[in-house]
Amino acid sequence: MKAFFEGIQTLFVDFLFKPLDLLRSCELVSWFGANFINWIFMIICASAMVYWIKQLRIFDDAGTENQDTTAHSFLK
Repeated sequence: MKAFFEGIQTLFVDFLFKPLDLLRSCELVSWFGANFINWIFMIICASAMVYWIKQLRIFDDAGTENQDTTAHSFLK
């Protein structure tokens, strides 16, 4: 059983986390380069938030949004 968990450790440490080790090693050269993955996630989240706000505005302008406080049955 111990060999099974050591095999999982080897898989993650020696293979799957290698790209992250490379990013960590370039931190002293370029901070922006080392945080490249974080920048991608921030861009994805910001674009999703902009899309969501646009969709909320479309439904609000059309008047189809039910803003009554008893719109949900559990709020009655």
